[in-house]
Amino acid sequence: MKTLLKYREIWLVAAILALVIGVSFRSPGFIQPKSLANIFNDTSILIMLALGQMVVILTRSIDLSMAANLALCGMCVALLNVAFPGIPVPLLLVAAAALGTALGAINGALVWKLDIPPIVVTLGTLTIYRGLIYVIAGGSWVNAHQMTEAFKAVPRTELFGITLLSWFAIAVVAVFFVLMTRTPLGRSFYATGINPTAATYAGINVGRTRFIAFCVAGMVSGLAGYLWIARYAVAYVDVAGGFELNIIAACVIGGISIAGGIGTVAGAVLGALFLGVVNNALPVIGISPFWQMAISGTAILLAVIFNSRGERRRGRIILKKAEVL
Repeated sequence: MKTLLKYREIWLVAAILALVIGVSFRSPGFIQPKSLANIFNDTSILIMLALGQMVVILTRSIDLSMAANLALCGMCVALLNVAFPGIPVPLLLVAAAALGTALGAINGALVWKLDIPPIVVTLGTLTIYRGLIYVIAGGSWVNAHQMTEAFKAVPRTELFGITLLSWFAIAVVAVFFVLMTRTPLGRSFYATGINPTAATYAGINVGRTRFIAFCVAGMVSGLAGYLWIARYAVAYVDVAGGFELNIIAACVIGGISIAGGIGTVAGAVLGALFLGVVNNALPVIGISPFWQMAISGTAILLAVIFNSRGERRRGRIILKKAEVL
């Protein structure tokens, strides 16, 4: 039992269940399957972005430009849809993912080749990407009546009672699970974060691994860009403004160590789901938005404390005491 309680995922599952059951006493409809499916649907984009951020954080880096990447890719595909309504939606999806990958590659190249701290690079590109949205759109919005019905329909279409947006999230989770647990690249991400020097001696190119991590995060951001714009049927400069903090919060709550090398796919998913349940549950029981922010912030602080204490316990003993023969 003590072994099970050491896993962050067990605590998160318990917290999510306790929250759902507790709110259901106040609002019985909250625990209905349709309501839970809607919560997952609302959290789907955050889940995908948290997984992209997880890969970057594992390599001792951070990407503050993911939400700006999302907004820029979403605006570009929205403008393409307006200018060329005949372009198939699957092609727009590929274009969004490709553009997101290219934007992520810019971050990765600057970190790898110029050895600039990731937080500085991504803070700069965050501003640049937001500015580019204003430039290419001329400060105007792309509204629902300008978009084609096919463009808007994809995230909302239901398959087996679940929206395609949710299926996209499930597919991304499955891909990341295989990537992180069954491939040499996934092991390289962990090795780079745990000990870059040892990873280099093991034949891993640390700089290239971080570059790939930024590309992966960018690709997920690009895909999420289309899904976000198509779901809400509007594109403007401040789309997903401040969402960077939600993405990082989901990772931290899920047990992804900012120091790198520690974290799981399940943890990132559960961290995002926890935030999603909190954001959906608190308004149901009549808690004001200000208290919602305070409660979410408290959860983040507790997660950081939990992470730091766990890492300190693991790192305290360097050499075992010599046994007396």
